[in-house]
Amino acid sequence: MKKLFFLIAASFFLTTVDAQITERERPAEWQHLVKGARFMDRFLPMPDGIQIKGIWGTDSVLNRYVDNGIELPGVSFWGGNILQDTDGKYHLFVCGWPENSPKGHMFWPNSTVFHAVSDRLEGPFKIQNSVGKGHNPEAFRLKDGRVVVYVIDGYYIADGVDSKVWTYGKFSFDSRDRKIIEGLSNLTFARRQDDSYLMVCRGGGVWISKDGLSPYMQLTDKRVYPDVEGRFEDPVVWRDELQYHLIVNDWLGRIAFYQRSKDGVHWVTEQGEAYVPGVSFHKDGAVEHWFKYERPKVFQDGKGRAVQMNFAVIDTIKWNDLPNDKHSSKNISIPLNKGMLLSVLNEEEITPSTRTIEVKIAAESGFNPQTDVDVKSLRFGSFTEVNFGRGCKPVKTKVSGKDLIVVFKAKGSGITSDEFAPKMIGRDKKGNMLYGYARLPYVNYRPALLSARRPLFDKEKGGLKVEIQNFGLSASEPAEVEVICNGSSQGRIALKTLQPYEIECLMFDSDMLLSDDKASYEVVFFQERKEVERNKF
Repeated sequence: MKKLFFLIAASFFLTTVDAQITERERPAEWQHLVKGARFMDRFLPMPDGIQIKGIWGTDSVLNRYVDNGIELPGVSFWGGNILQDTDGKYHLFVCGWPENSPKGHMFWPNSTVFHAVSDRLEGPFKIQNSVGKGHNPEAFRLKDGRVVVYVIDGYYIADGVDSKVWTYGKFSFDSRDRKIIEGLSNLTFARRQDDSYLMVCRGGGVWISKDGLSPYMQLTDKRVYPDVEGRFEDPVVWRDELQYHLIVNDWLGRIAFYQRSKDGVHWVTEQGEAYVPGVSFHKDGAVEHWFKYERPKVFQDGKGRAVQMNFAVIDTIKWNDLPNDKHSSKNISIPLNKGMLLSVLNEEEITPSTRTIEVKIAAESGFNPQTDVDVKSLRFGSFTEVNFGRGCKPVKTKVSGKDLIVVFKAKGSGITSDEFAPKMIGRDKKGNMLYGYARLPYVNYRPALLSARRPLFDKEKGGLKVEIQNFGLSASEPAEVEVICNGSSQGRIALKTLQPYEIECLMFDSDMLLSDDKASYEVVFFQERKEVERNKF
């Protein structure tokens, strides 16, 4: 009987493990990606730390550094990101609950948000005080310096990271007649150039708030994630001086995807895994094999580049983490290769007739491109080429102060009119990976974003009324707007130039009573007779 019990228990464990893992087939072309193509290639060895015996965890994580991130024997931690204060200290806002809670890990709905502090970016972080109840925190700063800590269903706000008084509030959301994909949880935020905020929700919808607290307005009518099968959650979005970045995790496939965008609404997906289990490794090659890596967050340098990623990790399936057992969860810190600062010097747009491309590699503290770069190893162009070892090859170099200018033969760049941040991959003279994305001088990195609400039938005027708003950061170009109802065009009307956040209402003549909520609408924007945007309702 005892043997039968163990067989049943083992069978149940294997079944529950399988229920948490589905192997996703990788595209065949990924086999040909070079070092530097995958976001995962940017993970660096974890800083050396303290290893002790007699700690909780499966055998696969007993080699971990207990002073990395935050770890306490009696607390299960989850989520969290880091802000740095003017005093140079690092402040982690992380949630947790007692490890001996009646439901073990599944006690997470009763989380408390803790404020923890460290002198080092990688930790160890020590709890200083609590903010309040809540789960999946993400902290960000407003223009006026106040700190917002988002939690599921609300947020806390205070004058600064060290505040002992946090006020609870709730965001308001305007879906703007669009379907909210998978509800509003697991939100992530990126500050835009005008101090407004872009937010991505768990379902992959993009929202904008003018100040981070005022109503978040939805711009997208479908998820912006890669068009592949996946159980997506835990998006993390950030913006550097050049572009937006987005990573989203397929928790069932245990694979994450990496995307980039010029405006935060239209995204390209790079090939290869953003991260998979096993990205936490030591300088000697030893790996901390956590079962789950979730709630990724990034810490950015002064240029906005991600220099560290933090994860919530657990050593087993969540519901196998029971009270007073050997399992638990924590937050870990993994450094990242931040990449080079690059800029294209060609003032005219790069086209198939362009002969050479000049790229300046900026010198930084600890990095001298004139002596450190293996120039022959460099490849430059669209990520669709460079990630496979193709792209432009260098033909000569120039010196510009402390910076290095590399001249590439333009043939094979793959750069099209849609390109906003061509990529460079190579090595330094020690064989270490180099990469970066280049600014193009002719690209508008503060573009207009025209977005419509669902057309409404105006009985008095006998037509369709369409509200259009510019959510971008520059004035819109002259455009035409077409409304299509149930496949039938209602004509086109010229749209005047709209300043950022300006609203314009257009009236389309129509003798059709299109007040039925089930009617399908499309609002299409054209510039120079070319379709540039399409909203569907």
